[in-house]
Amino acid sequence: MNIVVGVSGGIAAYKVVHLVRLLIGDGHEVHVVPTEDALRFVGRPTWESLSRNPVTTSVHDDVPRVRHVALGQNADLVIVAPATANTLAAMAAGLASDLLGTTLLATKAPVLVAPAMHTEMWLHAATQANMATLRSRGVHVVGPDDGPLTGGDSGPGRMSEPEAIYEAAMALAGRRRDLEGVTLAVSAGGTREPIDPVRFIGNRSSGKQGVAIAVAAAERGARVLLAATNVEADVLRPAQRPGVEITTAGSAAELAGVMRSLAAEADVVIMAAAVADFRVAEVSEGKLTKEVGGVPSLTLVENEDIVAGLAAERRDGQTIVAFAAETGADYLERGRRKRQKKGVDLLAVNQVGWDKGFETSHNTVYVLDAQDEVVKEASGSKREVADALLDVLTS
Repeated sequence: MNIVVGVSGGIAAYKVVHLVRLLIGDGHEVHVVPTEDALRFVGRPTWESLSRNPVTTSVHDDVPRVRHVALGQNADLVIVAPATANTLAAMAAGLASDLLGTTLLATKAPVLVAPAMHTEMWLHAATQANMATLRSRGVHVVGPDDGPLTGGDSGPGRMSEPEAIYEAAMALAGRRRDLEGVTLAVSAGGTREPIDPVRFIGNRSSGKQGVAIAVAAAERGARVLLAATNVEADVLRPAQRPGVEITTAGSAAELAGVMRSLAAEADVVIMAAAVADFRVAEVSEGKLTKEVGGVPSLTLVENEDIVAGLAAERRDGQTIVAFAAETGADYLERGRRKRQKKGVDLLAVNQVGWDKGFETSHNTVYVLDAQDEVVKEASGSKREVADALLDVLTS
């Protein structure tokens, strides 16, 4: 979706940084429109770096592109957070004195506001009248919460947490809840097999695809059990949300144990992690150095095929999904052979290479069913691929 995030001048503006991260991590295009006062709390470079889009406050910037109305016209959703008493009053009055005001007047998209102010300001008759006006015009509201405020007092007026605003935004956007009551286990990242205390055998999997599946499934109502193996904190952050329970693992052996435990609770198991095929037979207790006997010789042994084991042990009604990262022109045929060997219900084949699949924000997968037919081809952001895979599961 194309989402505009309006930020007004309150201390809660710093929390909107996390909201923008959640939206970006979900694969949405985000344009941040701060007021001048908002920039006193979080500066323009931060918003531009996070959103990867230019940021301005004035209706006079980019006049040839008529940007002051284009942002609103092109938006699928507008979020205003924090929405201060002044901003709510301006919205109720229909003021167009800055870019946020013109964007709100130009949009036909749903608008969600997250009020934030001191309790007395929130309860004031003028603010409540403005809120009644906005609600009567179809503006949606999340919060405010009851809790500690900037002045040291406590009461209603605290901006809702970014995760709650995110949930409200996704619900407003009509996100499906077709996985209600389903427990889904998914792995993400890549295993590391130690050589010595310093070195390991690993792969280039970032975990972005597995995390995207976890987030998408949670938004669609599932209880998600995420096994994260060597996933960087910034990649994992979108999954740190209600509905997702995270367990970490390092090596293939550790991941195997975690996945067996999670699979015992799951209706659907998706193995999106890249698991090392081999490990070192004898891990050195000390760091291998050039001074110790020249070039070391490493003996490799085969790791357990985790997903094949899960498929062999699956319960009646349980669905097992695997990913296959393949190179070469015959990647689909390789995928078919792999699905048959592993005995999974669905296999998502993605062609990988130096610039494909791993460590990127986009992916292309071909989903094979139990008859080895391609039932879905999905290409786009890893969030879009995640939703396409879940569509197959719910169809």
